[in-house]
Parts: sequence; C-alpha cells; structure tokens
Amino acid sequence: QVQLVESGGGLVQAGGSLRLSCAASGGTCSSHSMGWFRQAPGKEREFVAAITWSGSSTYYADSVKGRFIISRDNAKNTVYLQMNGLRPEDTAVYSCAADRAQERFTIAAREYGFWGQGTQVTVSS
Repeated sequence: QVQLVESGGGLVQAGGSLRLSCAASGGTCSSHSMGWFRQAPGKEREFVAAITWSGSSTYYADSVKGRFIISRDNAKNTVYLQMNGLRPEDTAVYSCAADRAQERFTIAAREYGFWGQGTQVTVSS
C-alpha cells in the first residue's frame, strides 16, 4: 500500500515562496500520475497541479498557472510543488495524491486513490 507524506508547508508573507515535497513509501509511484490538491477552510477541495508518470507533461489550475511548478524525481519517489508569488488566497491545506491507475493522466480527484495527510500553507498579507 502506497503511503504519501507531504512536507514543506508553513507561514509565508504574500509574494514569498515555498516548496512542498511529497514522498512515497510502501511502493513506487513511478508509473502513476501525481497531483496536488488544496482545501481552504469552508471550501471544497480543488485541483492545483498534476504531472504525468514520466514527468513529460504537467497541468495547472488557472489560479496558479505561471506561479506554481510541479515536478517529480522518480528515483527518489518524490513529487514537488514549487510555489512562487504566494497570495493570501493560496492559504489552504495542500495534499498530494497518486492516481489509482497506471500510465494515464487525470486531474479528477475521484480518480486518485492514494492521499497524503496534507500540509498547511498560510500566506499572510
């Protein structure tokens, strides 16, 4: 059973940067697309970014496009989310997830079968 653990969250001022990491254990995610999602208090979970199993393609929500970068290192079984130009509206719990199927690409949360516990990102104005 794949387990995902996020790290790198914290408190940052608007305009600042953070880099989130998501380490997989108990199995490899090298054949699975990976995604980052976030949930702010009182709001539904929303898609942030996703990357194919090979890392050759990425996809971003419009709200983070041009500011966030998703990447992966399959040798380290780790996915990253570099967040630049952070805004107060980026404040949320960020979770990484692995697609339940192999070698396909999806941004639908219901298709992701493995989830981390999440890491808090707080952006102050």
